[in-house]
Amino acid sequence: MITIRRTTPLAFLALCASCTSSDSVPTTSFTGATLWDGTGSAAMADATIVVREGRIVSVEAGGAIPRGSEVVSLAGRYVIPGLVNAHGHVSGLWANDSLTDGLERVRGDLELFARYGVTTVNSLGDDEVVLAARDAATPTDPRARLLAAGPVIAEYEPAAARAAATANADAGVDWLKLRVDDNLGTSEKMPWDAVQAVFDVSRERGIPLATHLFYLDDAKRLLEMGTGLVAHSVRDTDVDFAFIAELRTSGICYVPTLTREVSTFVYAERPDFFDDPFFTEHAHSGEVTRVSQLDFRERMSASLAAAGYRVALDQAMRNLAALSDAGVRIAMGTDAGPAGRFPGYFEHLEMWMMADAGMTPSEVLRSATAVAAECSHAGDVGTLEPGKWADFLVLSENPLENVRATRSLERVFVAGRPVP
Repeated sequence: MITIRRTTPLAFLALCASCTSSDSVPTTSFTGATLWDGTGSAAMADATIVVREGRIVSVEAGGAIPRGSEVVSLAGRYVIPGLVNAHGHVSGLWANDSLTDGLERVRGDLELFARYGVTTVNSLGDDEVVLAARDAATPTDPRARLLAAGPVIAEYEPAAARAAATANADAGVDWLKLRVDDNLGTSEKMPWDAVQAVFDVSRERGIPLATHLFYLDDAKRLLEMGTGLVAHSVRDTDVDFAFIAELRTSGICYVPTLTREVSTFVYAERPDFFDDPFFTEHAHSGEVTRVSQLDFRERMSASLAAAGYRVALDQAMRNLAALSDAGVRIAMGTDAGPAGRFPGYFEHLEMWMMADAGMTPSEVLRSATAVAAECSHAGDVGTLEPGKWADFLVLSENPLENVRATRSLERVFVAGRPVP
């Protein structure tokens, strides 16, 4: 039970005899939880998090409570930073069906992400309404924060690629995103001279560039060209020493997106997670119905692409283990948002799969908080430190013992405000 109260003078004195005074700005003090702040430090027992105007003022064990502060008791609970998805998509597909306005539908997606504790999303492929939603948001909105890349660039002519990248830059995107992939040999990859044109715009305009890829050779070349984010796993072969060394030297982040592969084949049969209460609590019932149709399952079961991506997932898991063991910066990302990739739940599923690949709970949680925030250039999020936004999850079980404890999520706060 989370208890909220506002201290009166007598209650305040009984609560703490040595509390500090505060100015007239309202504050909220979250008390009593075991806190893991995302910095790599050990968990803090009996933490007091003081929040003012959405930002963290202090984090201390048994810390003083400012006079007049609203007090939220989190005794017996575990607090971690809000999750950051370094590669997702926001489109409005997942909003309540009663919403018809495009802007409101995008906000609905962001609310869904936030209900699952995903408090920041780097949307790497979206349209102008997503940029409008980003610009209309305030930092204290109780929904996921948003970064946006505009439409994915996949032009085949250099001039067209440059024009597309320039249009995105002019629209004020946070990232550029291009796609270098042949869809398991069924289509033509974006030519390298067109790829170079996008890199040129990225450098000229000072906008980081994320790259969709599949093959190791392409990943190496994109690193040489200066990609700012490896936005998917290498899925064709084992990563080698040269690739690992380049990732470590450059500090460029690697985003596994394991659940992207899962979504390509898992609906051939009813997936186990359809019976998971943590999934069903917020899952879009219309999308569950769509992927549960017999004809949809039969098509997926017979799909050569589905079979290919199932094999690719095994390769991606092996490569993640090798890269994590080598100390490469791994950022949690899911590619969630398109059809069949359930926002919010897939971020937790991604983390659980990362643990299955051999990452420790603390490594997984760092990947999904501080590292993903740094890799996404997301600003003052990802850790619970003074000056950062008070975006955090309240759990009833300890995720440092087992990362699957994230399913014990009870509450989510964005800028110190509860997500409905």
